[in-house]
Formats: sequence, structure tokens, C-alpha cells
Amino acid sequence: MNRVIVCGGCGKMASLVAQQVYQNDTLQLVGIVEFHKHPALGRDWGSVTGIGETNIKVERDLESIIDQCDVVVDFTNPEATMEHLTICSKHKKSMVIGTTGFSKNQLKQIENKSKIIPIVLSPNMALGVNILFELVRKVSGILDDQYDIEIIETHHRYKKDAPSGTALKIAEIIAREKNIDLEKMAVYGRSGNVGQRKKGEIGIHAIRAGNINGEHTIIFNSSGERLELTHKAYSREAFAQGTVKAICFILNHQKGLFSMREVLNKS
Repeated sequence: MNRVIVCGGCGKMASLVAQQVYQNDTLQLVGIVEFHKHPALGRDWGSVTGIGETNIKVERDLESIIDQCDVVVDFTNPEATMEHLTICSKHKKSMVIGTTGFSKNQLKQIENKSKIIPIVLSPNMALGVNILFELVRKVSGILDDQYDIEIIETHHRYKKDAPSGTALKIAEIIAREKNIDLEKMAVYGRSGNVGQRKKGEIGIHAIRAGNINGEHTIIFNSSGERLELTHKAYSREAFAQGTVKAICFILNHQKGLFSMREVLNKS
């Protein structure tokens, strides 16, 4: 039985991941970690999330229970994730990271730690979104610079980072396929007299409203036609299922940095 700790396991996304791990026949949920002021600290995780007693207590310190697990799943925030990454690399424990909003320096640190431990890092672990990534990659490679590209993402009002990690991943894929500098050509929303749209721009727009789980649309528009690729998430179930696939995948590796592309290619 492969043992799993979930950091942020009382949150909306991570609690669903933890429940899927708890119910999985080949995985064993052995720990839940939350931030030091979380009201659930010291309580039974199952009671907190409404699934009944599990004898898994919500902890505040990953290092105190790290030896009990094989894999750490992290859906917290960039600062907490970096702390957990240090602990996991010290104890040689695998990681699956679904946190978004990392800085370039933090991403570089994750890359460096992947030389010590295996890590799956993905801003979105849903199967459909990762198929969307592949479609964006293919379309971007086919269509020339006559096509203007805009990315629109919509999430619930509680999401803290903008644009979403998924939207940024899409922009990175497009920039890579078109061999352009994303830092120079990305435009995050528009306001005021911004002038005519530059050739090669990638527009990225964030909408926050209500309880939307996540929508991403990529527009490829020339003077004569318009192509749209859209993914809509109706529940967090798809994200959780993808995360379980990532957990099972990372157990078979000793080190390295992987995306959901590698995970799904091996599924």
C-alpha cells in the first residue's frame, strides 16, 4: 500500500483529492497538513470534511509525519509549498504539486529539487485540460501570425492568483510553438489608449465571479475566420482524478520533474 500525505487537505480541491486517495484500493491516506491557524488542527480529518471518523488527525507540521508517507500531495500556496518541498527533498519523498502562482525563482527551485526527488508539477491535472494543452500546441504550430491569439479564463470569486496557472501554461505553450518571447508579447488585460494590437501579442484575461470551477477559452482569429478552443470544468472531480493518476505515476520514478503530459502518456 503506497502511503500519501495531502497538504491543504481541508481545502476545497485538496479535500476531494484526499477523499479519492482514502477510497483508493492501492493508496493509503496517512496524513493531512494544514496551516498553523487552521480551525481543524488536531481534529479528525473525516469529521471535518463530513465523511465520518477516519482516525487521521489534521496536523500543522509536515516534518513531524513525513516518515509515514511515500508521496506528498500539495495544494496550498507558493510559500507553503516551498517549505514542504524543502522537507520532502531532505527526506527523499516524492511530490505531486498542484499549487499555482509560483514566481520564476520558485519554479527554478522546484526544478533544482527535482534532481533529488521525483516531482509532478501541473497547474491543472484534469484530463480534459491536458488534452486542451495538446490541441493548443498543435493549432499554434499550424496557424501563422495572421491569427491573433487571446486567452480568457474564468474562475470563482475566491481564487487568489490571476491569471490562472492554466492560462499561463497555455500562453507558455503558444509562445514556445511560435518561438516568441512571452515576457515581451503577453498583454494582461487592456485599459486606456493602448494603441493598435501588435502582431504576435498574446492577450490574457482573467474573470472572477460566483462559484465557477474553471473555464478557459483560446481564440485564434484572422481577418476571415475564428477558431475557439474551450474547456469548462463543472466540478472538481476531474482535477482530483487526475491527481490520483499523478500520484500513481510518481511512485515509479526516483527523480525528475514531470508534467501531466508524461503522466497521461503512461496511463
